[in-house]
Amino acid sequence: MERQCVKTDKDSGITNDANDWAIETMHNPRYPLELFCRVVRVSLETLKIVDNLLKLDIFTAE
Repeated sequence: MERQCVKTDKDSGITNDANDWAIETMHNPRYPLELFCRVVRVSLETLKIVDNLLKLDIFTAE
């Protein structure tokens, strides 16, 4: 989320705003939020998959 915040470069004065980029490039002002929601969903689905994996007993050689 920190990459999505509005930042202005001190030297050049250029403002980096993900919302502007989403409107100009993706033609969708909700794109940053939708992207964040997709990341959360993939993370939650991954946790479900990992929780359902078989437990392995791994022994190390001594």
